[in-house]
Amino acid sequence: MSVLSITFHCPKNNIEEWENYMDESLILMTENLMDVNKYILSEVHSDYIEEGKNYNLLLLFDNDDLRNDFIQSELVNITERIEKKFGQDIMIFNTFLNPKKSRF
Repeated sequence: MSVLSITFHCPKNNIEEWENYMDESLILMTENLMDVNKYILSEVHSDYIEEGKNYNLLLLFDNDDLRNDFIQSELVNITERIEKKFGQDIMIFNTFLNPKKSRF
């Protein structure tokens, strides 16, 4: 199993538009990803973020090769779509999670 965590940071003034985008576009894009076995789209609660809100897309792949293929193709497409709609307002952070042990 290979995991990718994608965090989207949205400033306060774009939250409503971003949440609409997630509901109408991001979820549909995620549902149509062929190599993703499972995913979790979350609103991130943090006591330390006051200038906006974070959202996280956790993607599970069968192996590292599928995750790397996703990063080189699909993630580039998703990032380009978000930048086209929001410019530089939505920041995207990728975190590679390499499970040492898991139970799903």
